[in-house]
Amino acid sequence: MARRTHTTAVGWVPCDELSELGAGQKEGWLTDSPLLASLHSRYLALADASLVFVLGWEEYRQPSSAARPVRIRPSLSPSGGKITAVEWIAVDDLLALALGTSDGYLLFYSQEADQIHKQFVYPGRVLRLRFREIEDKFLGDSFSYELCVVMPGVIARFDGSDIKSFLQRWFNDGWEGKLQKTEEGEADTYGKIPHQVWNVSKFGACADAAITGIMPPPLLELPSRDRYYRATTVGDDAVISAYRLSEDRSRSLVGTILSKVVPVTFSTIASFSKMIWWSEQVQPKKPEVKPQSFAKASPLTCLKDHPRKGEKLTLSPSGSLAAITDSLGRILLLDTQALVVVRLWKGYRDASCLFMEMFVGRDKASSSSAHHEQTKSDYCLCLAIHAPKKGIIEIWKMRTGPCLLTIQCPKGSKILQPSTRFGSSSTSSSHAPLEVFLWNGDSGQLSVLNRVIS
Repeated sequence: MARRTHTTAVGWVPCDELSELGAGQKEGWLTDSPLLASLHSRYLALADASLVFVLGWEEYRQPSSAARPVRIRPSLSPSGGKITAVEWIAVDDLLALALGTSDGYLLFYSQEADQIHKQFVYPGRVLRLRFREIEDKFLGDSFSYELCVVMPGVIARFDGSDIKSFLQRWFNDGWEGKLQKTEEGEADTYGKIPHQVWNVSKFGACADAAITGIMPPPLLELPSRDRYYRATTVGDDAVISAYRLSEDRSRSLVGTILSKVVPVTFSTIASFSKMIWWSEQVQPKKPEVKPQSFAKASPLTCLKDHPRKGEKLTLSPSGSLAAITDSLGRILLLDTQALVVVRLWKGYRDASCLFMEMFVGRDKASSSSAHHEQTKSDYCLCLAIHAPKKGIIEIWKMRTGPCLLTIQCPKGSKILQPSTRFGSSSTSSSHAPLEVFLWNGDSGQLSVLNRVIS
């Protein structure tokens, strides 16, 4: 009887090119070192505190045909700035790699290692960059995007439309224009990307956080144009906290105008001054970067359970569910709308969780038929739990279903998930399911967890 396999190899990552990150020094190097990883449909980004490797994996099927990685070494602050977060930003056909630093900066790079943008968000360490693809509830084939920047006690939100507009201006500008602006030192020629910042430290600093969706305004409040977001945080003082975030549109509009007008005005004045006082070699003093003021954040509730501490948070595609890992080896499944813990797993220390979509309880022949158009109703939402101490990956049916599958995985493996679905497009009527990938750092093999349970 043939042995059943629950993963399919999709590519290999050339780990022999990653010796600067510790690859090959010992077994399990990928999980023993504090490396940051982000996956895209064509690239894998792997980073330590000062260096990023961008590796392509889709174009080849054998290790010998792998292309050499691209190195990105960002210019960090001399006071000890470090890379603390990495995430791929994919909006339609535009692609950029976002980096967060320990001193509160957000950097964008192209896959060819060209710096696209550098923007100050807020003083402090960027804990996580969370880029989400949000499906419209009324128009199933329509998507919107947002980038959430998580810092201790602070959440910042960048709208996907603003990011798309910024990237379009950069990519549409010819190489000669980019080179000229770089030589002239005009780093902010393309302006700042508008964003909102909220203080969410009412119940203590957070270790992870996410904006889970839009929520209705408070009762007895006068109608306004403000939009309200629901946010969930996890941390040491409060395992789970929830906030209502108010979008200050007036401040966002003013910020947008200032971010576009002020840099251009300053650049024009500086160029005119160079023409007049070219002989004077005076080093201009760099202006102090000031953070944007906070928009309103209203606390809703919190769960304090000392000595338990919240560690990591993973969102479902709709944002209605969140899987939270804590310091006691437990995993909590939170309904982010009702703010109720609906499920609890125990005995999963150092676990990682990712949501995925699978075929369950369907006829395999009809599911794989070429004439069958895959829709969202063909899939069910599941949670993949990687327990490295047990050496397994378990797949549980949401919300209260059984464990569907247990997959053995070698030491030194990591589960990854792209920030956007493979093949998600408004021109495609077929549903692109949410997938989970398994990367073995020692062998370099990248596999996808099979969507069909036979």
